[in-house]
Amino acid sequence: MGEAADCCSTHLIDGDGTFNASGLNKFIKEVKLKGCGLSYAVVSIMGPQSSGKSTLLNYLFHTNFREMDAFKGRSQTTKGIWMARCAGIEPCTIVMDLEGTDGRERGEDDTAFEKQSALFALAVSDIVLINMWCHDIGREHAANKPLLKTVFQVMLKLFSPRKTTLIFVIRDQTRTPLENLEPVLREDIQRIWDSVPKPEAQKETPLSTFFNIQVVALSSFEEKEEQFKEQVEKLRQRFYHSIAPGGLAGDRQGVVPASGFSFSAEQIWKVIKENRDLDLPAHKVMVATVRCEEIANEKYSAFVTNKDWCELEEAVKSQLVPDFGKKLSSMLETCFSCYDAEASFFEEGVRNAKRKQMEEKLLLLVQPAYQSTLEHIRSEILEKFNKTFESALSEGQGFAIAARNCKASILKLFDVQCEGTVIKQAEWDSSKEREKLSHDLDAHIADVHNAKLSDLSTLYESKLQDALYGPVEALLQATNDETWPAIRKLFKCETDTAVSECSAALSGFDMNEDSKKDFLTKLEKYARDIVEKKAKEEAGRVLSLMKERFTSIFNHDSDQMPRVWTGKEDVRAITKTARCSSLKLLSVLAAIRLDGDADKIADTLLLTLLDPKKVAVKSSTSNDPLAASTWEKVPASSTLITPVQCKSLWTQFQRETEYTVTQAISAQEANKKSSNWLPPPWAIMALFLLGFNEFVTLLRNPLYLVFIFVGYLLMKALWVQLDLSSAFQNGFLHGMLSLSTNLIPTILNLVRKLSEQGQRPNNPQTNHSHSS
Repeated sequence: MGEAADCCSTHLIDGDGTFNASGLNKFIKEVKLKGCGLSYAVVSIMGPQSSGKSTLLNYLFHTNFREMDAFKGRSQTTKGIWMARCAGIEPCTIVMDLEGTDGRERGEDDTAFEKQSALFALAVSDIVLINMWCHDIGREHAANKPLLKTVFQVMLKLFSPRKTTLIFVIRDQTRTPLENLEPVLREDIQRIWDSVPKPEAQKETPLSTFFNIQVVALSSFEEKEEQFKEQVEKLRQRFYHSIAPGGLAGDRQGVVPASGFSFSAEQIWKVIKENRDLDLPAHKVMVATVRCEEIANEKYSAFVTNKDWCELEEAVKSQLVPDFGKKLSSMLETCFSCYDAEASFFEEGVRNAKRKQMEEKLLLLVQPAYQSTLEHIRSEILEKFNKTFESALSEGQGFAIAARNCKASILKLFDVQCEGTVIKQAEWDSSKEREKLSHDLDAHIADVHNAKLSDLSTLYESKLQDALYGPVEALLQATNDETWPAIRKLFKCETDTAVSECSAALSGFDMNEDSKKDFLTKLEKYARDIVEKKAKEEAGRVLSLMKERFTSIFNHDSDQMPRVWTGKEDVRAITKTARCSSLKLLSVLAAIRLDGDADKIADTLLLTLLDPKKVAVKSSTSNDPLAASTWEKVPASSTLITPVQCKSLWTQFQRETEYTVTQAISAQEANKKSSNWLPPPWAIMALFLLGFNEFVTLLRNPLYLVFIFVGYLLMKALWVQLDLSSAFQNGFLHGMLSLSTNLIPTILNLVRKLSEQGQRPNNPQTNHSHSS
């Protein structure tokens, strides 16, 4: 502080509020203020006691204000208002150091002097520094907000306001960035200005008309001294040429010439002192205010630390406490009684006001415990409702009746239990919690309602699935003229049964007619979907079904016995019958006929596909009826196989079944050949005529007959052993190959058997000797 000796200083207003006019005049002479004209600026600082205001001014303006000795404890250093010249700053700048606010030394003097000094500073200063701790942002008194509100209001009534710069100096900045702190402060100051009653002429006047708000932040002087000094030096640069356009000193429109500063300041202080709004309250009221507030704070602190309250508060967090309202009401009554006993001798208005404030604080303190108790009651009641409701439904009660009765009884039980939570000192009720419980009950009922309807829907859908899926599949596979009428009859019967039963089950749900109708309509649609889905599945494999149908009819007779192609069967007629049946299956699966509408699909397919000659004649005179993508009188939604697809499927079906027909014809021809092993009659007659002499010879010599008979037996044995009829059934070449391969082994086998037969007479003797 090399320039501290050059800064003149004076005690402008003492602690009793006495204005030092002579000292001010002497100060003006020493700093040669009168010769400055309008080229001077006045800076003042306000803030809490012991917040480092004097220290800041000394480093910022190189003044020599008295600073607090930290080793002697926190106490009042500056009393009243001191004034000094800022050394080394041009133009001439005067700084005022105001007594700190919220000091304990003034005791019961309340805050009148603080308000007066602050108002004086705003009235005479171009720039006002408001010193505050960073951790006090967001608090009311620590940030001088109530003081500023009063000052704004009175200043608007007493003076023609001038534009003043308010610089909020945030001390001991924490890690919170200034960008986050500044908006909070600006919003609070704007709110103060908006709440201040204004004269009619200035009702809509914005804050910016009278004040220029700025915010700076400084590090801790004790912990970061070097950083603090650097930041202060940077702030000091802003005070150079402060009265220049755009400088800190504002617009300077209401500035008083330097020669009249002394008289102007004295008159302003006089007006402030005589203003009733800033007078000290009556001594009795003042004492009552301070003492009653102390008593209220003591009782509040005692309640907060009360063992019974702490145990009750802790217990209610995890469980429902019996007689909660009675216990808490007793604690509050004891607290209020103690306050009334100690404050009974103080002024009634102040006493009652402080008691009301204490009541509000205590009720605000215990309200979370009250809400927790209601939450526990609501939770237990809701759980009990779930069990009661489920039990009522399981006993067979109608859903709507069970829901209505259970909800009414549960809400009544809730009201009864809430009576035990009533706090006599508070006007709280459980209506909101009851409304929330009612909403939760309705939500649970709705969930169960939806779940039950879903189960009901699933049950009857399952019944329809079992009743329709298998039978419809069987009917579609055993196609005939009555297939779709049978399916329609089955569909109507099962659907009507399911709808009737489901409608009876829905009667207990108290549903409106539209909702009930929609539910049953969905069930009917589900049944229809089952039939249509099954029809589509069968139509998707129609070619396979047609081939199975053809094979079954073609290869089995009317008694379902396998056909043996002996040559007497009419293959053409059997083929036509089998193909006609397969074509009937195709016509049945070509479209869905649940609505019973008549169509000509079967006739069209039979006339078009079974008689190619007629088709050829018709195609020369008219269009092909199968050369279309839709059937006549059949909607597209009901069409499963289009005419074009039917024609294609029939062509493929014929191609894949031709082999079966060919095999049958081949089997017939082979069977015929194998059956005609005797020579024709003419050959037999020729043999008889030509072999007459040989026949006579045989008659004359019967021994030849024996040889012929033996030869016949041998040939018969060879015929049976070689199975020549089967061998030649597959063709002459196949028979000759089989005969050449098996002839020699068969002859050797016969010789072996004959030799064994010749040895058999010895075996009985051998056996007899063994047995003896």
